[in-house]
Amino acid sequence: MARRIDVTGTGGVRLAAWEFGDPPKTDPAQDGQGAYDGHTAPAGSPGVLLLHGLMGRASHWAYTARWLSARYRAVALDQRGHGRSDKPPQGSFTRDAYVDDAEAALEQLGLAPVVLIGHAMGALTAWQLAARRPDLVRGLIICDMRASALGAASQREWDQWFKAWPLPFATLADVRKWFGEDDPWVERPNPARGEFYAEVMAESPDGWRPVFEPEQMLRSRETWVYDAHWEELAQVRCPALVVRGLDGELGRAEAQEMVRVLPRGQYAEVADAGHLVHYDQPEAWRAAIEPFLDSLGDD
Repeated sequence: MARRIDVTGTGGVRLAAWEFGDPPKTDPAQDGQGAYDGHTAPAGSPGVLLLHGLMGRASHWAYTARWLSARYRAVALDQRGHGRSDKPPQGSFTRDAYVDDAEAALEQLGLAPVVLIGHAMGALTAWQLAARRPDLVRGLIICDMRASALGAASQREWDQWFKAWPLPFATLADVRKWFGEDDPWVERPNPARGEFYAEVMAESPDGWRPVFEPEQMLRSRETWVYDAHWEELAQVRCPALVVRGLDGELGRAEAQEMVRVLPRGQYAEVADAGHLVHYDQPEAWRAAIEPFLDSLGDD
């Protein structure tokens, strides 16, 4: 099961965090701002914070978080603009805002020193936080996120892609079919991709629409696509694992260069997986990251 705990991000944005595993023996104590004051997990249980990618939500981590919860205090965060967290129309969607939110969540939830696991944009947030606050992070897993600048052409492609979505979708089956088969970005049928996007749709009076605002996603993306992020990788002091899907967006050469730049970097890849590595191949993803987690120990 997953239990919701509200935390307060930078600028007062309300963020929904989801803790996976058995319910606590007592009710959590929370103040008026949503800060978490206690937890009944066994003493010494290490914390894990899972950060989804652009357009994602905490529930995309459900499989991973559930097996982690046998050993860790596993929490997945709906980042600002995503899932059930606030989507302030005039809110900040900068890199600093996302990193500040993750830092606030760690502190309010009492998870530090934590293992950060991030996918795509969430991985960038994770390594930027690890570089900024090494005292809070004891391990880092980067899933299919590039350190190179993607450039203006990439941002234009995303803008055009959002405009191509046939909104609203009449049914969730239509969502699954479009994103899994009909989307021009899909090279071959991918049911997992269809399911991924079905999870970020909500029913409205005229059909099914995304739970996020595409304009906010573009605003979020434009704060990192024009820059490279190698320098921040080099500042990560904790052990770090770079994971890529063989058919994902992170190429092998760049992934191996990221491992070289990381002071304590390691590498893993998942066969028959695209960009949504943890969603495409959950068992293979587990097999790729579990040895790294084992090497960190439970201290």
